[in-house]
Amino acid sequence: MTLPEIPGTTLFDGKQAMKGYALNKMCYSFNSAANRAEFQRDEEAHCERYGLNAEQRAAIRGRSVLGLIAAGGNVYYLAKFAGILGLDVQDLGALQTGLTKEQFKAKLLAQR
Repeated sequence: MTLPEIPGTTLFDGKQAMKGYALNKMCYSFNSAANRAEFQRDEEAHCERYGLNAEQRAAIRGRSVLGLIAAGGNVYYLAKFAGILGLDVQDLGALQTGLTKEQFKAKLLAQR
């Protein structure tokens, strides 16, 4: 079964899950306050600890949530990273859709 392509959308499938395993594992570690603090002290060392590749590290350094999704990040794990940046899941949804957060929230409410 092939799924239709949705322009601008990265499908999180098995291939993406494998690609993003290290990244998602690191983001999951942010459930721990100690790991969040460690990341904030030394981002590069934390990325090294989890074995992130060059694409993932560049997206982390650039704070590029869309780059992290393209690098195999799962939005639910990336929400942990976004929290460190002061963002929430609605901010991520807005970024993914090219809308402002307020526009994204209005779109969600309109779908009720």
